[in-house]
This record gives sequence, C-alpha cells and structure tokens, in this order.
Amino acid sequence: MSHAYRAVGWNRQKKVYDRILTLGVILFLGLFMGVGALLRPNATAETLMIRGFGAAAFLLLHVILSIGPLCRLDPRFLPLLYNRRHMGVTMFILAALHGLLSLIQFHGFGDVHPLVSLFTASDSYGSLAWFPFQPLGFGALVILFLMAATSHDFWLANLGAPVWKALHMSVYFAYALLIGHVSLGVLQAETSPWLALPVALGLAWVLGLHLVAAGTEARLDRDVEGVEFEGLVDVCAVHDIKDKRARIVCLDGERVAIFRYDGKISAVSNACQHQNGPLGEGRVIDGCITCPWHGYQYEPHNGSSPPPFTEKVPTFDVRIRQGRVLVNPDANAPGTEVSPALIDFADKGAPDA
Repeated sequence: MSHAYRAVGWNRQKKVYDRILTLGVILFLGLFMGVGALLRPNATAETLMIRGFGAAAFLLLHVILSIGPLCRLDPRFLPLLYNRRHMGVTMFILAALHGLLSLIQFHGFGDVHPLVSLFTASDSYGSLAWFPFQPLGFGALVILFLMAATSHDFWLANLGAPVWKALHMSVYFAYALLIGHVSLGVLQAETSPWLALPVALGLAWVLGLHLVAAGTEARLDRDVEGVEFEGLVDVCAVHDIKDKRARIVCLDGERVAIFRYDGKISAVSNACQHQNGPLGEGRVIDGCITCPWHGYQYEPHNGSSPPPFTEKVPTFDVRIRQGRVLVNPDANAPGTEVSPALIDFADKGAPDA
C-alpha cells in the first residue's frame, strides 16, 4: 500500500499461481513446437521457437483481456485477477523473445541496422493486404514493455493513478496492433486462410465478453428509484445485505457500497483508491472492508485505511427505518467518520443466505 515502498514477499498463493503459469507456458511451447516439427519437418528450430513464443504470448494476452470481464460476470474468477500482473509480465517476456528472434532471423544479417531494416524492408505501406506487419508488432511490443516495466505499485504511487491507469489501458491499443500484426502475417506468409480463423474467433471472444460485461455494469449505474425520506433514499431492506458483505447501489451517478457487519450498516464509495477496484464486491475481514482485487482495506465507519496506511474513500450517512436501509446520496469527504446505523433485532428480517 502507499505508506512506504517495501519489497513484497511471495506468499504461498503467489508461488502456486506462478508455478502453474510457468508450467502451462512450458507445456504449451513443448506441444506447439512438437506438433509443428511433425507437420513441418523442414522448419528450423529458430522458426518453431519464433512461432511458439508468438503464439504463447498472443494466447496469454487473450486470457489477460478476458479476466476483467469474467470477474464482472462471476466472482469465482477473482483469484485470477489478484496476480494478473504476473501473467502480463510473462506475456511480455514471451513477446519479447518472439520479437528478438524474429529481428535476428529476418533483419540481422544485412548491411542495414536491424531496426532500420524492420521499418524499411517493405515499401507497401499503401497496400492494405500487403501492409508491413512487423512494425505493428514492434509498436505493440513497446507498449507491452512500458506496462511490464511499470507493473509494480512503486510506479503506481510515483506516476499517479490517472497516468498509471491510462498507460495500462493502452493494452487495448496494443491488442489492436497485434490483431493487425498476426492477421497480416498469416495472410501474407501462409496459403491457408483457415489459419486466420483462430484470430477471428479470439477477437470475437474478447469483444463479446466485454460487451456482455458492459451490459451488466450498465445496470449497476442506474440510479436507485427508492422513496426519499428526509433527504435519504430508501435503497433496500436490511435482510437484502448478507453479513460481512455489501449491496452496491447507484446514487446520483456514483456507486455506493452498503456493508452489513457486526450488527451495523455503513456505506462507502465503491471505488478503491488503489486501482478503482469494486469495494462492494469484497467483504469485511477483521473489521475492515477488504477490496477483492488486491486486498486494500478500509474501516467501514470512516472509509480510512488502518494505520500506518493512508488511503481514504468517501463515506455516506446511513439510517435504518422499519427494516429499510436509507442512505444520503451526498457523499462526505474521504475519511469522514460516520456513526454506523445499528440493526435492531426486528430489522433483521429473513435469515442470512
């Protein structure tokens, strides 16, 4: 967190995650190059490695881009999100190996510098079908390098959240460049159009998944149409909120996470100060709201991280009236202490699920 930079130790979960990731990459490369050698016995080892590293990186990028929307649709995918950066760095390493071997094999033995040759070897920039695909891959690799190099929270703290977030959202631009790079490369180098089918299916999968998740998110952004009472909005019944969990509602265009814990109700902004993670999808652990993305914590009654950490989120005034939860849609300043609403026995309603 932001109190001070300190090296993060690898816990057991991270080690298991990284071992599975590494094993999966090794198995994929072995299978890809083994099958490639059988189907194309004349292919050199360098060619098989270039294609293997490229295919592994491209497939891993599709997995990475799928994790976010899958978590929006089903919280069981959240464990993949916790260490997604490890997957991103692994993907960059594979892409860098693919690019380096390609640069050596196709541009490293002429009388022109390899990087100059990369951009000048073809002059078909005016042709769509024969547009040089290698510069597209180089541009994507530059973006992936910047993302991998700034993946640690040290850079998040020093660059600032808006700059860091914008940089890492450029992964979608890199993806677009890679779609062009792979599609043109396949169409220009191979005779079978069927090899372009996996690229089309991957693109359809990523776009479709994001559209479905966007539709789900849009429903959350509809303001609650609850009855107003003394400036407060009736958002739900007490028993609609599971113990140690939250209900997310939208009030005046802002998502609010309403938590039930230890016989009390508190409400805070749904956006974690780390990477805008959805606090309302987390739970109360050891008395603190715990973000499901990276474990950042906040005290429910004041929206402040426990000392020595300094993150703060806005809080909202809450009352309970006849078993209904009422929330003031006007947010308090981040870190403002608000007395929790106490749940009376008569307000508990139906038992917790």
